[in-house]
Amino acid sequence: MGHVGVPVIAGLGTAQPPAAAQDELWTGFFERHFSGTTRALAEKIFANAGVTRRQAAVNPLLEDVSEWPTERRMRRYQVEALPLGKEAVSRALTAAGLDAGDVGLFVVCSCTGYATPGLDILLARDLGMAPDTQRMFVGHMGCYAALPGLGAASDFVTARGRPALLLCAELTSLHIQPPGARVDTQQIVSHALFSDAAVAAVVVPGGRGYALRELTSVTDTSTADHMTWDVTDTGFRMGLSPKVPKVLSRYVCDLVDGLLARHGCERSDVDGWAVHPGGPRILNVVERELALPPTALAASRETLAEHGNCSSPTVLLILDRLCRTRPAPPRRVVMLAFGPGLTLYAALLERTP
Repeated sequence: MGHVGVPVIAGLGTAQPPAAAQDELWTGFFERHFSGTTRALAEKIFANAGVTRRQAAVNPLLEDVSEWPTERRMRRYQVEALPLGKEAVSRALTAAGLDAGDVGLFVVCSCTGYATPGLDILLARDLGMAPDTQRMFVGHMGCYAALPGLGAASDFVTARGRPALLLCAELTSLHIQPPGARVDTQQIVSHALFSDAAVAAVVVPGGRGYALRELTSVTDTSTADHMTWDVTDTGFRMGLSPKVPKVLSRYVCDLVDGLLARHGCERSDVDGWAVHPGGPRILNVVERELALPPTALAASRETLAEHGNCSSPTVLLILDRLCRTRPAPPRRVVMLAFGPGLTLYAALLERTP
């Protein structure tokens, strides 16, 4: 093939449904959703989630989907996800100065909805991608999917010398669960944290933007039961063990230090951190284990506060926030995301001159 330029993220585009304040979601819906002893616990979890507002395509203040069957939720997913995906992709292409027809590979990550033909086909059609555009759909990887998605896009760019496009689109609001008879802390936590978003990234061979230097991961399958996402008759149900931060603390230093060492860097050389905010405890553990300065995870915490945990798009939302840093965006960024497996993914990005 001959050598082509290093894969570079040349444009990002974000799209979000309307926002609701966390305390309004509590007083207007969840306070009634939970009952008895569960309510007091839930109120505390909502207050300590690190979230001040979130976005919801299907806002529980307007529409209660908690008893909906999964089929009805999946139909709604198509209706809501398409315009959000279109907006994010259009913005990313504009930012990169490309047309939809230039895209060689279109990767879509989503674990909150399924339909065939999927978002990849319908968006390729609606946006006017070329008939020979290749597509890949990544499902059920959950919160870390953006990084393997970025990896696949970058590998395509390196091998073919053509642009690739990644879209992460999640509608977690469709999966509010019916109120259970027993206290289910994991369910309360997910109801307090999760949010909706779509973010697209354009990857091109060389040029201006953030060069993807390397992507690396580690999975501890002995902890596979710590994070689950089960398809039930009433939507998808999240399982989230309180032991997750402990597993992260075991692996995050080696993963990050190994990645940096391979590029002749250490932690102090990194001036941008995009860490998936699975919750406030996750960010605290990463900050502590990596001995980061207090401001290092500001963009991650601000994203959690303003947007909640949007699953796969979240780490790209944080990168977008870092890109808009004034007077200048960070030169070197480490992206970290975590999800089922338990899996930790890390990426090293460097701003090209």
